[in-house]
Amino acid sequence: MSEMVVEVVRSGFVESVHRARVHVIGADGDPVLVCGDTSSLASPRSSMKPLQALAMVRAGLPLENELLALAAASHSGEPFHIDGVRKILAGAGLDETFLRCPEDLPLDEEARRQVLREHGAPGRILMNCSGKHAAMLATCVVNGWPTDDYRHPGHPLQRAIRATVEEFTGERVAATGVDGCGAPLFFVSMAGVARAFRALTLAPAGSPERRVADAMRAHPEWTSGTTRAENLLMRAVPGLLVKSGAEAFDAFADAEGRAGAVKIVDGGSRARVPVTVAALRAAGIDATELAGLATSPLFGGGAPVGEVRVRPA
Repeated sequence: MSEMVVEVVRSGFVESVHRARVHVIGADGDPVLVCGDTSSLASPRSSMKPLQALAMVRAGLPLENELLALAAASHSGEPFHIDGVRKILAGAGLDETFLRCPEDLPLDEEARRQVLREHGAPGRILMNCSGKHAAMLATCVVNGWPTDDYRHPGHPLQRAIRATVEEFTGERVAATGVDGCGAPLFFVSMAGVARAFRALTLAPAGSPERRVADAMRAHPEWTSGTTRAENLLMRAVPGLLVKSGAEAFDAFADAEGRAGAVKIVDGGSRARVPVTVAALRAAGIDATELAGLATSPLFGGGAPVGEVRVRPA
């Protein structure tokens, strides 16, 4: 099937279009919707964080509940996120000077303004991946692994993560790159990402896989932010797991094993959520409560003048 088309409509005119690749599987594991080439290599970016967190839990990471959700987060840098990162580090006898993610400001607008009002500056702990990096450091401490080069692809931690990615996607990692936070980025197919998310939500209760999935689903504001779409999606659909990634990637699965992966080809993030809602509906997931996310508003002069929407069939 050809790629899904997303229209940007302003004042009644289609101003721009985005194209999306979509891979959706049903509860039986068979594909129910495939748009575009979903078998070739993809860059899932932060959508792989649940698998990274899983590898860490398997290696002895002693986190539960909100802090485990934060380990798999692309957080918004709200105060509770930063406090959580400090707790993870302190539990391992470390502080934020051990972090090796880049310095940044919070993604959340109000949190960012607060930092600037208080004459703050970009910091590693404010970066959206700092929860993952703190958890990586804590895993190194538990295992007696070095903490100074934990991002290196040859580090025992990164080798364990790679093995977990291969196990759950059912694919060999074909290439390794560098993610925005400096950690290794493992390239697999969108179909493989969907299979991996399905395995997380179908795993037995209490298993490392379910511990990660359940923590994220119980505390979605910790994996993203209070106003973020992932939080709204998981709050609206009980049992849904969603994780976004940079360059407009999304992956999801529900308690019945219906799962999918979404990639906006040009990386246009404004098209991501409408396509994800369309993918959820294609999977048969009740998206009644998601009507407000099926389109994204387009503004002119501060007022809505159009929308970003999936082109009607």
